Amino acid sequence: MKILFYVLLLALSGCAGKKEAAMNNRFPVQKTDAQWRAELTSEQYHVLREAGTERPFTGIYTDSEKAGVYRCAACGAELFTSDSKFHSGCGWPSFDAAADAGTVVLRSDNSHGMARTEVLCATCGSHLGHLFDDGPTATGMRYCINSAALDFKPED
Repeated sequence: MKILFYVLLLALSGCAGKKEAAMNNRFPVQKTDAQWRAELTSEQYHVLREAGTERPFTGIYTDSEKAGVYRCAACGAELFTSDSKFHSGCGWPSFDAAADAGTVVLRSDNSHGMARTEVLCATCGSHLGHLFDDGPTATGMRYCINSAALDFKPED
């Protein structure tokens, strides 16, 4: 129920256009499969372009506590900040909110026999991870994001 409310809140906050674009597969950054393969590591390609998942507790940002910004590893768009990061114990970096409204796109994911909410980069459409409504902070949200989908830029 919280996720449905959150999706509605994003739509009302100006994200509706980007979500609609995502559903039509029209993202501002478009590249060929060959271009993505040339620019990304094999693990990044699997996660970002094939909606794969890295093994839990193996990602470089899972336990990171440094201050800075987490960007999309595919296109460089700002996605999350260290201020929204928390330790969930799930094995992947967790955030309670996106950096800004419209930064990510949410869509239904019924793969692998589960009903989940997939999180995509609103700029390039890359798969980042999933959103759950069991977060411990005031938002109640837990963006469970693959480290391979992120590029961390520390604060200056």
